[in-house]
This record gives sequence, structure tokens and C-alpha cells, in this order.
Amino acid sequence: MEKYLVSARKYRPATFNSVVGQKALTVTLKNSIATGRLAHAYLFCGSRGVGKTSCARIFAKTINCEHRTPDGDACNECDSCKAFNENRSLNIIELDAASNNSVDDIRALVEQVQIPPTSGRYRVFIVDEVHMLSSAAFNAFLKTLEEPPGYVVFILATTEKHKIIPTILSRCQIYDFNRITIQDMVDHLTYVAMQEGISVESAALNVIARKADGAMRDALSIFDQVAASSMGNVTYKSTIENLNILDYEYYNRLLDAFIAQDVPQALLIYKEIREKGFDSLFFINGLASHLRDLMVARDPQTLCLLEASDEVRNALAQQAVKCAPQFFYKAMDLCNDADLNYRMVANKQFLVELTLIKLCQLLSPSPVDAGEGEGQLKQITPVAQTQSKLSSASPTKATETGIVRPMTKPSSTLVASMSTTSVVANYSPTTDVSRNKGIKAPHLSIKGAIKESEQVSSVVERRYDRNSPFSDEALDSAWETYISSHPTAHILINTMRAARPKRVEGTRFVVMVENPGQVEQVNHAKPEILKFLGDNLQNDHIILDVVIREGESSPHVWNNREVYAHMIQEIPNFKTFVEKFSLTLS
Repeated sequence: MEKYLVSARKYRPATFNSVVGQKALTVTLKNSIATGRLAHAYLFCGSRGVGKTSCARIFAKTINCEHRTPDGDACNECDSCKAFNENRSLNIIELDAASNNSVDDIRALVEQVQIPPTSGRYRVFIVDEVHMLSSAAFNAFLKTLEEPPGYVVFILATTEKHKIIPTILSRCQIYDFNRITIQDMVDHLTYVAMQEGISVESAALNVIARKADGAMRDALSIFDQVAASSMGNVTYKSTIENLNILDYEYYNRLLDAFIAQDVPQALLIYKEIREKGFDSLFFINGLASHLRDLMVARDPQTLCLLEASDEVRNALAQQAVKCAPQFFYKAMDLCNDADLNYRMVANKQFLVELTLIKLCQLLSPSPVDAGEGEGQLKQITPVAQTQSKLSSASPTKATETGIVRPMTKPSSTLVASMSTTSVVANYSPTTDVSRNKGIKAPHLSIKGAIKESEQVSSVVERRYDRNSPFSDEALDSAWETYISSHPTAHILINTMRAARPKRVEGTRFVVMVENPGQVEQVNHAKPEILKFLGDNLQNDHIILDVVIREGESSPHVWNNREVYAHMIQEIPNFKTFVEKFSLTLS
């Protein structure tokens, strides 16, 4: 029985033409070999599984081939090719820099460089994960890399080019490998399935390719896993079950719930997803990705940004036309906020459910009251303007019914305080509908609305005209209460602890601080502080003047770390107690 070999090794590229998704790069390498314009050092950069090491081996094999094909590939028949295929070639040396990254390892490599090839024309040194070399090892490698013997070619491979020192980069020809596209991976997986006699569904291969995230090696490994679990019948259902992937059907159902503004249905779908064992953060990121795909699929100009098969693109495009682009913009923003806040909130389920509720409200006919756009709530017309329009339209009738009455204190606060219900209930056109037979005319008056609004206005004015007397002790107590209620505003509360308000006269107080930064902190929070003090002391006339102290500075207020250091110094075994129970500063 033939020994099983995983697909990632069995179908590893053996020629430049078999390299997946790097056509431009492989053509350049073939041309350089054909013209004999070989550099002494190459740097292959790219993410994992895109073919860096495979191309390095193919390149090393081809430049030593004695009888290359007309296409520029190795012949696989000469002694050099046979030695390479049987893993006994002495002209190709591979070094894993991840585990051989010391100066001694590089010195040993430099010693091997001095030995010329026994057969063939070049000795090729392939250094994988070269960014893992230490700084001393890089420096020991510089001279040899810059001026190696004529028979030596270095091929360095890395996934993190930014970690390589500039002096190494300047000595190499740099080749950047692309992430392999979804379609290229699907095509290659289809070829592998045909060779192995495995039946596959196109949708299943698309899922595998997306899961691989641009790495062909990962795609082949995942394909082997799914093929083994499904006994050689790779279907879409078996793939998502084996890989624990959230089906697109859930996201499509959620989109329908958002369009229908069906909050209960959206929450039930989320419950169903959680019961299947999917993490909430995974779900919210998947939803954001799906909304992004729908957004780019909606416009033919951006359809090329969607890495998927033509079948998937068409399906997403049909789904995307259900919503306007503005919906997708706002929906993605909500998902992004949920992702940013996810790690900080205590109740993560509540955060996701709140996000879903907001998504259901995006298509509401009245999501805001700005009065902008079709279907939005219209701003309430100020009563004074309404009276003016009514009096100009029918001055005689307006006077008779007593509608025209001067407003004593017109105010924007008054208008904002009027409820929509009261205006609709009390205001009707002055058209005499009683002339139509069989129709009873409604009561035509807005006196009730004006009277109600005046009452609201008086309440608001009393709210901001409180003048109860208070003592310095009461103010200091309210000041301390505000400090206690804002534990996370460290700079502000430390400033407020050190700078207590001192009464100058009446309700005017002065707050003495140490520097302009503290002045800015207190002034920024002053509106909130004054409102808090006013509500606690029932006085709306409190004034705070923030000034910089002149002369001797105020006593220093310890921060948490200073308190901690003092307790360690004063209390025996306190540090041992903290370390034993893994306590931290809050």
C-alpha cells in the first residue's frame, strides 16, 4: 500500500508553471535565468503559504539544470535534477533561521560558502524566516552577503520584511509575493480533487478558500481535513459543519430582520447562533464582513473588490439591492463600534443584542427628529410663527376665536418642550368642514397648546432659577460626592481633591490650581460640575473661578501607586500578601 502524503506536500509546485497565483513573479525569475542575469542575493517576502520556499527550491533546481526545457523549466532528467528530486543534492543548503539564529550558526554557514560545488554551477543557500536572526547574526552575515563567491546564490525568505535591517535589504533583489486569490485557490483545489477522485461542490471549495485567507498551503490542509471527515464527498454542508463556520444563511436572515425592523426575530437568530457554540465576537465580526461584502457587491464598479466566485458574487448582488448604500455604511459603523467595545464591556451578550436592535432601527421611517430626508419627523413649528401664519391668512376669524395672543416669553426651550401629541391634538386647520353634510367638524383651537406650553415654560424657568442658601460645608460635601462619582477621571479628581472651592462672596467661589493643564481640565468639566452642584444644593447661581495659585504650592495629594509604595514600607508582609493573591491596582 502506498504511503499517504498530505496534499500540501504531494502537490507542492515542482516547476514555475505550477506555482499558484504568482505568475508575474515566476515569469521574471524565468527570464533572469534564461538571460543569465542572476543576482547573488534574493529576498522573497510574503505571508505564509504563498510559495516563497517552493519558488526558492524551483529556482535553485533550475539554475543548476544541465538541459533546461524551451519553456525555461528544469528537465528532471540530468544528474543535478535527479539529485535534487531525491533530496541528496549537495548544491542546495537550507537553513531555518527560526531555530538557527545565533552568530555561531551564521559563522558555520559562512564556512560552507567557501566550498565550491562538486557538480553543477551554483551552490544555493536558502535561509527561511530570515527575520528571526539576531542583530549580531545579521552583522556577521553582512560581508558575505554583499560579496559572496561567484558560484554562491543566497535566497532569503521572510514573512515579516519590516523586521530585517536596511543593510540586508540593500544587498538583495526583493520579490514580494501576492496573497493568493479565492478564485486561484478554488481552481487549484478543483484540480487536486480531480486527481484524488474526490467529488466536490463549488460552494464548499469557496468556503475553504476564504478560510485559508490567501495561503495555498492552508487551503490544501483544510481540504484534506474536510475530505477525510466527509469520506471523499466534499459538500457545502459538510464543510461548514466540519470547520465550524457560520452559514451565510444566518446573515441573510438577519438582513431580512433588519429590513423588516423585526427586533424579536433578530434576537432569536442571535440566540440560535450562540446555542450552536459560536463566539459572539466571531459573530459580530462575521456580520460586519458580510455587510461589507454586500456593500461592494451592490455596485458593479466595486464588485471586483469581492474575492469570491461568480456564483457567490451574483447571489450577494441580488441580496444587496434590498438596501440603500447608506444603510450598509451605518450598519458597518455599528458593528465596528461593537467590536471596539467588546473587550471592555462586562455583559458581552447585551452589547451584541443592543447592536442588533440599533441595526433593526436603521431603516425606521423616523430614526432621528432632525426633520431631514423623506419620511423623517418634521420639526415643530414655533407657536409664534403658527400664530403669524394664521392671523395673516384669516385675521378676522383668528381674532374672533381668540387665537392671536402675544407670547410673554418665547423661547427655544419652550418649543422643544412641547410634545408632538399636544400640537396634533389641539391644532387643526380653520377650514369650516361642518358645511359638508354628514361630517362633524372637530374642535378648532390651539389655546390648549399655548396654555400647556406656557406652563412648561414656567416650570423650566423655575428649574433654572433656584436660589436656596447653602453653607460651605454643604458645598464641600457635594464637591466630594462629585469626586466619588467619577473614579476614572484621574487627572480631574486629583485636581479637585487638592483644590477645594473657597467662597469669595455670595455664591461666587474660587478654585486655586497649580498649572494651566489643571485649569483646562476643570474648565472643561465646569458645566457638568455646576449642574451637579446646582442639583445637590438647589441653587443655580453658583459661579466657579479657576485660577493658578501664586507662591507656595498646595499639599501634594498621593496617587494610587504612591499610596501602595507607602503601605509596603509601613506594613510588614504587605507586599507578600499582594503577590500571593495576585492583587493589582485599580
